[in-house]
Amino acid sequence: MEQTEPTANTGTETGAGAGAEAGPAKVAVLTVSDGVWEGRREDLSGRLAVQVLAERLGTGRIISRVVPDRQVMIEQVLRQWAAEGYDLVVTSGGTGISPTDVTPQATLAVIDYQVPGLAELMRIQSFSKTPMAALSRAVAGVLGRTLIVNLPGSPRGVQECLDALMPVLPHAIEQLRTGGGH
Repeated sequence: MEQTEPTANTGTETGAGAGAEAGPAKVAVLTVSDGVWEGRREDLSGRLAVQVLAERLGTGRIISRVVPDRQVMIEQVLRQWAAEGYDLVVTSGGTGISPTDVTPQATLAVIDYQVPGLAELMRIQSFSKTPMAALSRAVAGVLGRTLIVNLPGSPRGVQECLDALMPVLPHAIEQLRTGGGH
């Protein structure tokens, strides 16, 4: 994988812009996986998240990146993307109960406040398919005007969770962009 920063592998970005209030949402996908980072696994979940978000949000402004299961690196990328004006950042992976699953801790360390209903909605949707969803520690929250949402690391989990979130994501992004009420 091409490495453009000392702390992260970079995928491709389509579109450009600085997260202005007009136009399509500026979206980023962060895959958290030692296996993908080390080249032992293909990034199926991150690729699927990019595809689903591009199609369903109507945006071509998506960047993707891979980092290993290291809290400091995850925090660094989340802060960077929020500072760069991304409207939505989704992470994929690191949300289980393994000692190496640190994505929720990294997210909680950087966000200004949680949006627990989003994580609850994902768990409800996933739990209807598998009882293993009860082991998810995924969180969602806001850093500045950036919505950050943790997704599972499996393609099926990514699909199920994004399906659950799509009815509310455009409204959430708009609320953060404009600062407006309901």
